[in-house]
Amino acid sequence: MIEAIKKDKKTGRVTFLLKNASPALANSLRRIMIEAVPTMAIEEVEFKQNDGVLYDEVLAHRLGLLPLTTDLKGYDVRKPGDELSAKNSVRLILKAKGPCTVYAEDLKSKDPKVKPVFPKTPLVKLLKGQELEFEATAVLGVGKEHVKFSPCSSWYTFKAKVTVNNSHKEFDKFKDKYPSQIFNNGKIDAKLIEQHNLFEACEGINDEIVKIERDPSTFIFNIEPWGQLSASEILASATDHLSSLLDDFVGSLSK
Repeated sequence: MIEAIKKDKKTGRVTFLLKNASPALANSLRRIMIEAVPTMAIEEVEFKQNDGVLYDEVLAHRLGLLPLTTDLKGYDVRKPGDELSAKNSVRLILKAKGPCTVYAEDLKSKDPKVKPVFPKTPLVKLLKGQELEFEATAVLGVGKEHVKFSPCSSWYTFKAKVTVNNSHKEFDKFKDKYPSQIFNNGKIDAKLIEQHNLFEACEGINDEIVKIERDPSTFIFNIEPWGQLSASEILASATDHLSSLLDDFVGSLSK
């Protein structure tokens, strides 16, 4: 069972609760998000002109790491050995002449749904008279092939129950050993421990002042997207993939 907690509108990071689960399930979901949810990334670059300071190989590497918005419904994952086609790839072209700074937004995509997530990412600076022209091919791939296809960072912790006793007789003796961020008007606030994720920093100091108990079946999950897909799209794709893997496994057992 999944229960939403919060979303950071600035970064797109989503935090949610995964209940009634095991560490094996939680880690499988985390790994699938990072390794198996497909995204678009530039795979091949054909240079027609490059008078800039960056060698072709260096610039191609920079292009490969550009996050591109991804349309999962419009493309299929390109598997090893597959030829390039309209179903698994899209072309992007760029032509520029100095003096100027070339930005990611200067890439012109054949598909408006596939474009740089961060338009103002600088690619190279061209001096007067220098020219740059190339054609790049982006394909739909997965993170286990190359990290450039990975859509996010994902991590989790066990949900913790925090019990605080600010009236303990040795509170003054131990209070300086706790992080300053968890205090509110001189008292330890359990909500601040959770807000700043300082469970480990508070453990083992004095269990009679701050006691932390972890629920082994409930996880606080975090998804921080790089921009190719939203956190909800990543989670939906990951759960579908996990369900498909389990169906295949059950089918193999029945045979």
